[in-house]
Amino acid sequence: MQIIEPHIHMYARTTDDYEAMKQSGYVAVIEPAFWSGTDRSSESSYFDYFRHLLEFEHARAAKYGLYHYSFLGVNAKEARHTAIAFKVIDGLEEYLKHPNCLGVGEIGLDLITPDEEEVFRRQVKIAEKHKLPVIIHSPHTNKRVGVERLIKILLEEKADLKRYVMDHNTEETMGTTLKQPHLMAGITLYPTKVNNERAAALIKEYGAERILINSSADWGKSYPLNVAQAAAQFPALGLKDDAIRKVTFENAHRFFSQSAKFKI
Repeated sequence: MQIIEPHIHMYARTTDDYEAMKQSGYVAVIEPAFWSGTDRSSESSYFDYFRHLLEFEHARAAKYGLYHYSFLGVNAKEARHTAIAFKVIDGLEEYLKHPNCLGVGEIGLDLITPDEEEVFRRQVKIAEKHKLPVIIHSPHTNKRVGVERLIKILLEEKADLKRYVMDHNTEETMGTTLKQPHLMAGITLYPTKVNNERAAALIKEYGAERILINSSADWGKSYPLNVAQAAAQFPALGLKDDAIRKVTFENAHRFFSQSAKFKI
């Protein structure tokens, strides 16, 4: 089985993880920009990080036969620092042109503040201007409220929802996300988020047509092979082969292929 990992932070992983992913059937990894563990002190810090993802991580993955693509933007956790965030957004379009960048992300809400909403809205405008795919971070707390607010902003901006994936869904938000025609729904397999049993139940309840599963592995207690592990366990949890292929490869391939840069 071929696997596309649609959301992982290889910046925080070792080269051994790339090797293990290749051996487990992964063909491509998608890396959205995220919080570095400490707040960045200037827009230059962001731009250095963007170059690292676009160049170093892409080359590191290629050594093991994996395609690596990035999504770039101001993450939700640092969106509150608007003095820096707005400068990053002003310079973002240059990096979005890079051949290894597919779109904008991960962007969204953390504490659901007006400043976060404004940073999110400005980046949605850029994505709509260039017709780019977008990975959205839904908040870890007050998740239902956050997802409803994110969707409201997308509708206000007349965003083309087929180019958006709302990530980190749980039982609380999956119905709200999939109620929007064409919007993709991500499920994150992570110790503090959703386990394989809950993911399988959600896929059975809502169908596999617009769901992606990911590991969102970073430097926390996480596992970069979670998608492969879930695919191996899903048959015993009642999922058919066609549903497993959709949530581990086909849906991601269709979604990311909206960018002409995505080739595997």
